[in-house]
Amino acid sequence: MTRNVLRSAGSTPPNQLLKARQMLGKYRIRRRIGAGAFATVYEAYDTIEGIPVALKVPHRDQLDKDSLNLIHREVRLTARLEHENILPLRNAMMIDGYFVIATPLGEHTLTDRLRYRLGPKTALSYAEQLIDALAYAHEVRVIHCDIKPDNVILFPGGLARLADFGIAKVALRTRTIMGSGQGTVGYIAPEQAMGKPSFRSDVFSMGLVIYRMFAGELPAWPFDWPLPGAERLRRTVSRDFVSFLRRSIEVRERKRFRDGVQMQKAFQAVAPRALRGSTGGRRAEL
Repeated sequence: MTRNVLRSAGSTPPNQLLKARQMLGKYRIRRRIGAGAFATVYEAYDTIEGIPVALKVPHRDQLDKDSLNLIHREVRLTARLEHENILPLRNAMMIDGYFVIATPLGEHTLTDRLRYRLGPKTALSYAEQLIDALAYAHEVRVIHCDIKPDNVILFPGGLARLADFGIAKVALRTRTIMGSGQGTVGYIAPEQAMGKPSFRSDVFSMGLVIYRMFAGELPAWPFDWPLPGAERLRRTVSRDFVSFLRRSIEVRERKRFRDGVQMQKAFQAVAPRALRGSTGGRRAEL
């Protein structure tokens, strides 16, 4: 990874969108591919290396001194993560007043893919890859804090990579998290919604992502079983795999897997017989 930090003044107004063919350092903007409360993501072309990249550009009105210092710290932390299923950073630097985070360009996000039915074998493959990434991160004591389909980037050949390690912590500062009395908490664990994220919080979020892949629906608070999509899940996976999911998304934090490593071991035990029709699979009871 190139580790450059360039500080230069810019006159562009806060949050002004970059335009197609506009140059940002060595990067030529091609198109906008995503946007959120914290940042906008662009497809761009690296004119030096001759390759397409994704550029995440935090909104300039989010970059107060404290936030920028936190971004620098988290980028350095993320740069240490070397795993096939974690999206690597190619570059992170200031250009013309923008903080620019460059990564490899995938085909689409898991959110995009979930607009169409996902086959169970593909879902199981993605689940295995994402849990492997989470276990690795937790082994080196890194908490993601924002696991969701938007932060899963899919590449050719069925490769899934978990993105936004570290940067998610900064982005969370820009959001208003709804408490349990205010409706759903999306993919965020209840204790994290109250400001107390942990390794178990990542397990919860990962469990919901996996549930969504297999069941086709995202459950809403208070997660009373049977959850939405239970019938599809019953037809697809074994009872043991349902038990694995239930423990992963247990509302009571202490009842969950303690971290990604324990979650990985449990997954490996049930995965060979996870799909209905595989040897030893049993009908799920929900």
